[in-house]
Amino acid sequence: MIASFQKSIKECHGLPLINGQNCDPYATVSLVGPSRKHGVDCQRRNDQKKTKVKKKTSNPQFNETFYFEVTRSSSYTKKSQFQVEEEDIEKLEVRVDLWNNGNLVQDVFLGEIKVPVKVLRNDSFQAWYLLQPRENGNKSSKTDDLGSLRLNICYTEDCVLPSEYYGSLRNLLLKSSDVQPISASAAYILSEVCRDKYDAVLPLVRLLLHHHKLVPFVAAVAELDLKDTQEANTVFRGNSLATRCVDEMMKIVGKHYLKVTLKPVIDEFCLFQICESPKPCEIDPIKIKEGDNVEINMENLRYYVDKVFREIVRSSISCPTLMCDVFYSLRHLAAKRFPNDPHVQYSAVSSFVFLRFFAVAVVSPHTFHLRPHHPDAQTSRTLTLISKAIQTLGSWGSLTKSKLSSFKETFMCEFFKTFQEEKFTESVKKFLDDVSSTESKEPSGVSEPVHLKEGEMYKRAQGRTRIGKKNFKKRWFCLTSREFTYHKQQDKEPIFTIPIKNILAVEKLDENSFNKKNMFQILHGEKPLYIQANNCVEASEWIEALCRVTRSNQKRLSFYHPSAFLNGNWLCCKATIENTVGCAPCTADVPADTQIEIDGDRETERIYSLFTINMSKLQKLEEACGSIAVYQGPRKEPDDYSNFTIEDSVATFHTLKQITDIIDKLNESHEKYRKKRSSSAKYGSEENPIVGKVS
Repeated sequence: MIASFQKSIKECHGLPLINGQNCDPYATVSLVGPSRKHGVDCQRRNDQKKTKVKKKTSNPQFNETFYFEVTRSSSYTKKSQFQVEEEDIEKLEVRVDLWNNGNLVQDVFLGEIKVPVKVLRNDSFQAWYLLQPRENGNKSSKTDDLGSLRLNICYTEDCVLPSEYYGSLRNLLLKSSDVQPISASAAYILSEVCRDKYDAVLPLVRLLLHHHKLVPFVAAVAELDLKDTQEANTVFRGNSLATRCVDEMMKIVGKHYLKVTLKPVIDEFCLFQICESPKPCEIDPIKIKEGDNVEINMENLRYYVDKVFREIVRSSISCPTLMCDVFYSLRHLAAKRFPNDPHVQYSAVSSFVFLRFFAVAVVSPHTFHLRPHHPDAQTSRTLTLISKAIQTLGSWGSLTKSKLSSFKETFMCEFFKTFQEEKFTESVKKFLDDVSSTESKEPSGVSEPVHLKEGEMYKRAQGRTRIGKKNFKKRWFCLTSREFTYHKQQDKEPIFTIPIKNILAVEKLDENSFNKKNMFQILHGEKPLYIQANNCVEASEWIEALCRVTRSNQKRLSFYHPSAFLNGNWLCCKATIENTVGCAPCTADVPADTQIEIDGDRETERIYSLFTINMSKLQKLEEACGSIAVYQGPRKEPDDYSNFTIEDSVATFHTLKQITDIIDKLNESHEKYRKKRSSSAKYGSEENPIVGKVS
């Protein structure tokens, strides 16, 4: 069983003054419940989330929504963060605390409300509540002095059955990308019947991710999206099923990517804003403070923009392989749709990775867990300006004079005139090439490997123990998408070959190992291969190319030895065992394909619930398909089904029949469960046993 809570904090009215002034309120939203140990209530547990801070108001408008999940401890599913025994569900309560943000001093408690779950069972609840004082707080506080809060709570329960019950629905959804046309697939129909596409996208993306079916589905719906796109400069700019699927995929898969790319620079920026004298970055003449110099502010903003931009364009090696696969598909689909536009292949990718990923994370770092709390007003304003700049720099061709002249905000136009168009455009192009490349994968259907890099360097002979010039020999090195080789001379047969899939790490080598500069090492199944480049730039280029092509290798190492193993020990850590684990973390220690914990049965149950809720729309779509198939003339009254995408009425009708048959069978299974649950059999008895272990 899964219980879901959707809590919308709407607004407050009449919050008390703090020291005679309007407060800076925010709300914490909590789900509070008992925790059991050996059958005894031992503590209350709290899953808490927080709204944005509203400045100088006693009547704040929040309009923020939060989601919570509860699973039964003995559930068939993987566990959520909040678990209770089934009989304790009704002991849960929703709590909202109002606080005044004290910035550098302690926050002040303003009031709270508590709503028991037992009054919400399978219903939604919206009302005004009078804020109450704390139970252990000041007993003299008057409730009517604390103000009121409007709250909307929606509570639903889903029962997740054992996996075998979902086989038919799961298989129907997973083969969606193979259905022609894609609009006749079960996954696409789900998005059509849901009033809010986001309700369908979240479980659908997670289910397809879990079963490695997301990339072909995104490619199929993106191709349908492009059919309706008339101009190249509007590619993937709307809120279609394709764009929402990619957005959700990036949020799930790209968490670690954002963390390693943006968190250090945003932490540094936010800490400087709090602890030091913050550098003003406002460049809007209307908002600039008295005494501030707009040119100095522009220099400050430019410093931060450069720093964030530099981190982004250097981050391609950390981009998850799944994101690269999706970007590769989008890029080639866009180029196919607009063959005469050489830039559309880049704008198709930048519209996601810059506009919908990095720029959004910069302006709302707390949403992506890059910061613990929503930033203060001044920091938030600076992050907004940085985000706008990143969007513009990442948009292909936005720095041209014709594009700059179209800016609504003239002060942003003046700011971008300080950027060198060619320099930034080339950096963006290289980054987009890297993150939409399939270099790290074995080419499918291609007989010849992709040639990536070649050149002359020196390699140390394998297995030698003495140090001397004879141990280093000049060789010709070649890197392709399949293997790394070296040869006695260019165009000669390779002397030594390392398959790309066997490379475990590529790292720099300490100069003191062989008293030589510009060295790096390739770790693979045998002894490390030590290589000396001709200069530091060349060494960096080779390391970057090798890292990029091996980023999807599942057996990449997390630790390595920065120095060589000579004379019976590692020079770096003095360990005497040659195959001992490395003593330093690899520079790219987290594989690009991060493991995501997804419960496929839970997501399939959610999709079943969505189909059940929207059964009337499924029937309406079925009637529309029948009407189209029977009546082949012009559509005189399209209103009945004009909101649906029906490319092939026969194929769509066939899928709809499959869906309704499967839903009917699942309805029967859920009804049996509900009857069993409502029976008088005691939880833990033979008739209603506990599933799993009891701690």
